[in-house]
Amino acid sequence: MATLVDAPPRPESPAPPKMTHRNAGVNRLAAMLVSPTLLVLGLVVAYPIISALRLAFYQRNDGIDPETGVLQTGDKFVGIDNFTDMFTGATADRFLNALWNTTTFTVVAVTLEVVLGVLMALVMHKAFKGRALVRASILVPWAVPTAIAGLLWRWIFQADGVANDLLPGEAVLWTTDGIQAWFAVIIADTWKTAPFIGLLVLAGLQVISNEVYEAAKLDGASPWKTFWAITLPLVRPTLLVAVLFRILDTLRMFDLPYTLIGPGKNATDTVTILAFEEAVKFGKYGPASAYAVFLFLYVATVAFAFVKLLGADVIGARTGRKSR
Repeated sequence: MATLVDAPPRPESPAPPKMTHRNAGVNRLAAMLVSPTLLVLGLVVAYPIISALRLAFYQRNDGIDPETGVLQTGDKFVGIDNFTDMFTGATADRFLNALWNTTTFTVVAVTLEVVLGVLMALVMHKAFKGRALVRASILVPWAVPTAIAGLLWRWIFQADGVANDLLPGEAVLWTTDGIQAWFAVIIADTWKTAPFIGLLVLAGLQVISNEVYEAAKLDGASPWKTFWAITLPLVRPTLLVAVLFRILDTLRMFDLPYTLIGPGKNATDTVTILAFEEAVKFGKYGPASAYAVFLFLYVATVAFAFVKLLGADVIGARTGRKSR
């Protein structure tokens, strides 16, 4: 005959620790230490964003009112007119061209930088004599300020510069408006920032254990098969973060085409150059702010889509969940 026995009572979960005077003091100290940084971020990040968002709905109203004949000064609220004018106004063609240039610069330049950056990382990862010198020489372009790099390449792309000396045929006017100027910016940007991707990918390669490659060699895997089946999947998280950073940086490109080619060129004008000219050259801060807000939303959308579709672990959230 079976005997029923009551299950032992489940132990009560411990109550959460109460906030002690010591913990409260630590929290207050932490808040005091962080508050200067938050204040600076609020002044240099939050306030400009809010100010630009506000200006995007206003336009300068200097001049004489045609109805009253009274001289007017200041800004006038125009609603979303600055945003609709980007697509249907007098500057719509120039804006759409700048948006196209910004997008094509990003797609082509980042693709070339990824290919060259991975090759650089593979070279820098190999053990050979003089590796330190090769690593230093590869990283030199990335260390050069972008404005200086633009002036350097402007000298190279002059009509009597080094680029035309190396190419056969007639001299190419690289810095004039045209497709050649577009290629000049792509070449200069790839030279400048491919080492950045190479450096991040190199960091990812150095954490891969040699035992994995030794096991693949014992299984008879070719170098090409080893790269696609082992190296690339293991370095993929680092590579995706590097590509995301480069996409966001290229979408905001300003200094390289501005110093290399100059403003007002249909082939190389970007949205940031357009916003800069509207604000500084023409004093139209409302349309310039609208361009800036549009670019901000464009960059945010691309970053969100990149993270969601390709799964770039930007803040290490997946690693943290796995470790727990």
